[in-house]
Amino acid sequence: MKRSTRAELLDKLSLGEDSFLELKDVRFTGGKLSGPKQDQLADELAAFANAQGGELLLGVEDSARQVTGIPVDRLEDVERVVRDACDQSVKPSLIATIERMKLPDHEGVERAVLRVHVERSLFVHQSPGGYYHRIGSSKRPIPPEHLGRLFQQRSQSRLIRFDETPVLTASLADLKEPLWRRFSPLQMTEPGHVLLQKLGMAAQDDDGDWHPTVAGLLMASDRPDRYLPDAYIQAVSYFGESVVPDGKFNYQRDAKNLTGPLDQQVRDACAFVYANMRMGAFKRASGGRVDLPQFSMRAVFEAITNAVAHRDYSMRGSKVRLRVFSNRLEIYSPGMLPNTMTTESIALRQSARNEVITSLLARCPVDEHNAYAQRQHMMDRRGEGVPIILAESEALSGRRPEYKLIDDSELLLVVYGADYENQAIGKD
Repeated sequence: MKRSTRAELLDKLSLGEDSFLELKDVRFTGGKLSGPKQDQLADELAAFANAQGGELLLGVEDSARQVTGIPVDRLEDVERVVRDACDQSVKPSLIATIERMKLPDHEGVERAVLRVHVERSLFVHQSPGGYYHRIGSSKRPIPPEHLGRLFQQRSQSRLIRFDETPVLTASLADLKEPLWRRFSPLQMTEPGHVLLQKLGMAAQDDDGDWHPTVAGLLMASDRPDRYLPDAYIQAVSYFGESVVPDGKFNYQRDAKNLTGPLDQQVRDACAFVYANMRMGAFKRASGGRVDLPQFSMRAVFEAITNAVAHRDYSMRGSKVRLRVFSNRLEIYSPGMLPNTMTTESIALRQSARNEVITSLLARCPVDEHNAYAQRQHMMDRRGEGVPIILAESEALSGRRPEYKLIDDSELLLVVYGADYENQAIGKD
């Protein structure tokens, strides 16, 4: 659903609520927001998402169709309630665009309002009141037989994978040409949007407007987290073997949020591990020293690449988490295993949740800073990554890495470090 211009919005406002417009007055009592309540907002927004999308105007009285406004110093309070309604009161959580704007009241005085824009969703959303959809000027409970069909339809629509869906709040200008041109065969001379579409990095919305896809932003934007807030790696290094401080010293050695296109995130994550891992050494009989790394950096490269390539980017509030401890590293990747794959079969089978992302990573050249890969491109798509992780890590540490599924929503990989009997030097 295309967002209305200011003029269109004023025309709609004069006619009142319909299937695509809901008006809510904002009230404060004793300095606190008394209405609308978070659960009320969640019901209205979920109803739009379960139907064809729509817009909620906060700061407009419904019956008189009059702009009452929101005090400017209270806009953040109201916006916070909207965000919490989307994130906490709707399951699965809802993506909405919140816009601050001014509209004239009945005397022509410009007053601040909030416009909340919701697109038709690929999911069926449950809110505190149940399952609603928008019919005319009100939300209605979805009848059981309709709800069953809706679940089936939305499930089938997700055959268009999440990484192929357009991000409607972004424009093609958010994609940096040097980043997306690296995926283009030299002989291709089509217009940029045509090439981006063929690469799976751009798509049209229902109104024919072009937008980057999830995959496009992840591979060709310098800050994909502006539009996909959880599309980064949270990296933390600890002095000991636990995240719990023991009171003796600062328990965190280093901490960074790693952003940028996915290949840069992998490169930076590998550098983070290398800078924070222990290093042992032994002397050759013929003289000279040989360094003994705590982790196989090729295995680390494969593990982090798999984490960013196969994670579920539709999960709100979840990011890839990298934890480096004195005896191991842990990588948490959002999403359950795809299809019927299990943690036991992961080394023997292939299944890609994000077809476009894996395809682009397989064409993404490895630069000199990613020498750990020992190949020309970020992914090989031959299913060799997990066997490399298991074999090289076990050969170095004597312990086989472990994959664990947490609550059917997060995959944890534990890679044990080599123990050089206190020969650690230089990086400890």
